[in-house]
Amino acid sequence: MSASLRPLAPEALTEAQAAEELAALAGEIAHHDRAYHERDAPEVSDAEYDMLVRRNRAIEALFPDLIRADSPSRRVGAAPAEGFAKSRHLAPMLSLDNAFAPEDFLEFAARIRRFLSLPAEEPLRFVAEPKIDGLSVNLLYEHGRFVKGATRGDGVEGEDITPNLLTLKDLPRELPAPFPELIEIRGEVFMDRADFVKFRAEQEQALAEREARKASGGKLGPAVNVPVNPRNAAAGSLRQLDPTITASRPLKLFAYAMGQASAIPADTHEHWLDLLRRWGFSVNPLSTPVTEAAEFQRKMASERAALAYEIDGVVYKLDRLDWQARLGFVGRAPRWAIAWKFPAEQARTRLLAIEIQVGRTGALTPRAVMAPVFVGGVTVTHATLHNEDEIARKDIRIGDTITLQRAGDVIPQVVGVVDADRPDRGPPYAFPTLCPACGSHAVREGEDVVRRCTGGLICPAQTVERLKHFASRGAMDIEGLGEENILLLHEEGLVKSPADIFRLKDHAARMRQWEGWGKGAKGEAKKVSNLLAGIEARRRVPLERFLFGLGIRRIGAQNAKLLARHYQSIGHLRARMLEARILGSEAREELGSIQGIGPAIATELVEFFAETHNLDALDDLLRYVTPEDVAGLDAGDSAFAGKALVFTGTLETLSRAEAEARAEALGAKVTKSVSKKTDFVVVGADAGSKAAKAAELGVRVLTEAEFRELAGFPAT
Repeated sequence: MSASLRPLAPEALTEAQAAEELAALAGEIAHHDRAYHERDAPEVSDAEYDMLVRRNRAIEALFPDLIRADSPSRRVGAAPAEGFAKSRHLAPMLSLDNAFAPEDFLEFAARIRRFLSLPAEEPLRFVAEPKIDGLSVNLLYEHGRFVKGATRGDGVEGEDITPNLLTLKDLPRELPAPFPELIEIRGEVFMDRADFVKFRAEQEQALAEREARKASGGKLGPAVNVPVNPRNAAAGSLRQLDPTITASRPLKLFAYAMGQASAIPADTHEHWLDLLRRWGFSVNPLSTPVTEAAEFQRKMASERAALAYEIDGVVYKLDRLDWQARLGFVGRAPRWAIAWKFPAEQARTRLLAIEIQVGRTGALTPRAVMAPVFVGGVTVTHATLHNEDEIARKDIRIGDTITLQRAGDVIPQVVGVVDADRPDRGPPYAFPTLCPACGSHAVREGEDVVRRCTGGLICPAQTVERLKHFASRGAMDIEGLGEENILLLHEEGLVKSPADIFRLKDHAARMRQWEGWGKGAKGEAKKVSNLLAGIEARRRVPLERFLFGLGIRRIGAQNAKLLARHYQSIGHLRARMLEARILGSEAREELGSIQGIGPAIATELVEFFAETHNLDALDDLLRYVTPEDVAGLDAGDSAFAGKALVFTGTLETLSRAEAEARAEALGAKVTKSVSKKTDFVVVGADAGSKAAKAAELGVRVLTEAEFRELAGFPAT
């Protein structure tokens, strides 16, 4: 039914007629969406399209009980929410390792061959996809219908932005059959260069008008943000609390990846992209199969400036999905994909000052304060100077003209000095030997390039930085507890330790008296309750997040994951660390035998648990927070769940890396040395002393064939 043939005003429709027309409108508007956005062949004018949308909205206003699940109005959603709910991805959205030169890519390919035990003559086929500089999203479809969408977040949990995603005309509401009953589809939301230029100009005009109203004492209206690049514009537009604002922004979506799926619908990545196109998604038309990555990289680098959108490199994915499954992940990145970034962009600016920041471990880190300069897609005023040795080596002095470099999301860094020969140059920079936060001595130990404050717990900078780290996204991820709020709570004396965060509800009345927290503008009264709700939501957390949040030196996110997998509970870890403190070498040897944990990390752990004040703080925190045990994680009924394995000798049908990865995926703890706590020793050809020690201790020995059978590998 075309718009010109609709005979009755909405008010004159019966309920049955309204239901029939809403069904017709949903199908008709969806058809025009596909014609415009997928085929670039619109069949009606913008005015005719808008008339269809307005009629749909008018009928729904009169018959709200008839609003359909596939209604075009649901692309705009409900009234603005107070905030975004958390949404946990079914499969993690992990980051990519980077390559910056041909040799990096060649090593990436070589690692694949080693892991899969492929001969040198076995061809490796990749799919190359230009790396869009936008905001990654996860789209969940059940029974072919879009049900939820979220930002990437920390890779495990993002923000539920379903109403905002429904405003994107590139997003299919339903998938044509056949399709898996459940599937996560990943993509990138972005803004074209031309759309960004127009949008930025509109925001600048709106900001100027707002400033004029402010100067004249008029009503300001909503705040206005002027984005510095297309990525910021896309991210800010998609994270609006009011989806009608998102709907007004020129956003686009490219789909490219698969998350969790009830069935794998393709056998290669190239076929997967074809399937996405058939389902109605936009896929980057430049995505192409390659065997020679360097040639495609050069082509994209030369064409980059002429593209309609920003890219910062090319992603190369192994084409065969069965090989992708075998390769799996290491840390937070897949073994089968890599992002080959374009060379860093450089610019020149003036160094105005050098600030010293004190980190949570007491490290004094120098930071350059510069005249604003646009580089790598953003305007920057700060850059890292690494450490005092780097400042001395490059002879960087205040007042110098410096070369600044930034690539992708890498922190800007100072490359060198341009005008070192000028006669009026200032004196060499003298790195402080006292902590700028507490006045304690700042010293360098041994060959350490970092100077550290010796103030420890009396240093307010370290306390605040530890609290910021504890609440950060990668650790406890406490909603509403960002840097500004932590600093205020610390200055007010309410939060001195992580456990104090969970006691804040006792101070709710006091916090509501603060400007901006419970009085003043409409909506501020909810700030305290929202913060307390965010804290309550984190009373149970994965063990790895809890360990990372403790801020132990050298225990990053990956090492925290290794420790969580090995010890499986905070009680077991605490007990073993105390044993290591008392018994010494034997318990420390167990810690050092964990695959990926070296002696330096083992020492930091034992020393942390050797301090009484650390144990007191930990026990205080455990009164409020329950770290979740990870026994049998993803292992089901595996024979290896919770068991300690050692591999020795040369395996013939598997690479060592693939065997260890499979064992860990089945819940095993892969260690490097045999002890009485070892459950299995898997022996290959030329097994030596470890096999002998296993026999001596009575540890069960598995042949490679026995391991394959227990681990579920297909028979050779």
